[in-house]
Amino acid sequence: MSEHRGDDPRSGTEGILGVVVVTYSPGETLASFLDSVGPAYQGPTDIVLADNGSTDGSVEEAQHREGVRLLRTGGNLGFGSGANRGAAVVDRSAEFVLIANPDVVLHPGSLDVLVAAAHRHPTAGVLGPAILTPDGVLYPSARRLPTIWLGAGHAVLGWIWPKNPWTRQYRAENNGVHERAAGWLSGSCLLLRRKAFDQIDGFDEHYFMYFEDVDLGARMQQHGWENLYVPDAVVTHIGGHAAERQGATMIAEHHRSAYRYLAGGHPGVWQFPVRAVLRVALGLRAAIATRSGRVSGGAKLDGRRLPS
Repeated sequence: MSEHRGDDPRSGTEGILGVVVVTYSPGETLASFLDSVGPAYQGPTDIVLADNGSTDGSVEEAQHREGVRLLRTGGNLGFGSGANRGAAVVDRSAEFVLIANPDVVLHPGSLDVLVAAAHRHPTAGVLGPAILTPDGVLYPSARRLPTIWLGAGHAVLGWIWPKNPWTRQYRAENNGVHERAAGWLSGSCLLLRRKAFDQIDGFDEHYFMYFEDVDLGARMQQHGWENLYVPDAVVTHIGGHAAERQGATMIAEHHRSAYRYLAGGHPGVWQFPVRAVLRVALGLRAAIATRSGRVSGGAKLDGRRLPS
């Protein structure tokens, strides 16, 4: 376990923080993430690399760092399954566990801010920071839970009309950048209250990639926990490192996961026509997105930045 101490008066007051990084040949991004952990948190950390089958040597190099452990999951199990296995072996005294992509860079003090917010809000089961793109644009990481109709408007119109009302409503773009409850938070960087995460049995492992964070947010709410957006904590997400290498595969997986989540909200026999239409519509969009980068890219960001 590693420990960082600084001049911040909170130094030494935080408990141990579990950190789980799900890896799949992350390259040099992993080193950047690990370098950012110490300045982001003033207390001790237990860092677990839940590796889904890396072949680039990056995780073997990283495991030699102090406080970093390598957990081989046994294959490419997907994000949620890897995160669950990593969280299961983190120091049991850790009240909070950070789940993060390796292509995230934590800004100084960001984890201190998230943990402090978690202590202020004991009903918060999941907390998420403000996420910036590499050029400093604010990513809409705290969104409403999607419905079929909200999702349809966003999926059909977002790529050609980014400011359409369905996209703006789904992304909660009119809600402002302040601490608030959200329907779900981006899984690229999440602080989990371990008690809440264990209560809902972690991520649903039926999702290989995509929508496992949406499902997590929905189930947290069902169990009485809050998803809290904390934009005073800031991270930068370099973006889609592993997914970019498998464009068509990941597009198909995204649409399969969308179907699983949305169809799950309409399970009745009498709702079969809704599920059938949904399957056809998502299959058609996936086929188009595979051939069109503009469609697969979805709605452009609105260009917002954090106040200086």
